[in-house]
Amino acid sequence: MPKTKRPSTTDAVDILHRRYYEGKPERLAALEEARANDNVARKITALRTQAGLTQRQLAKLVGTTASVICRLENADYESHSLAMLNRIAAALNQRVEIRFVHAGRRIQHA
Repeated sequence: MPKTKRPSTTDAVDILHRRYYEGKPERLAALEEARANDNVARKITALRTQAGLTQRQLAKLVGTTASVICRLENADYESHSLAMLNRIAAALNQRVEIRFVHAGRRIQHA
């Protein structure tokens, strides 16, 4: 049987998604985890900068070191603890919210 030809695209994200992620659930799961880590890191950085604080100043408010804040703001960091996120949130007059999403939901590429 001949394969159905896909429409051609020049969208690099679409090409990369097809080549490296389509039909590969383990890669999709890793991508979703990486996106979640990146999202947490970006949120911490944004909240800190909106508050006009340096990493050292936030660390002092939270009771930790600037290197810990630096790691938490790194998208590659994978060990965010809820306790630490709550401490940061409290220091910035925020609160942490967690959502559970049905596992059948697949990530949409850009």
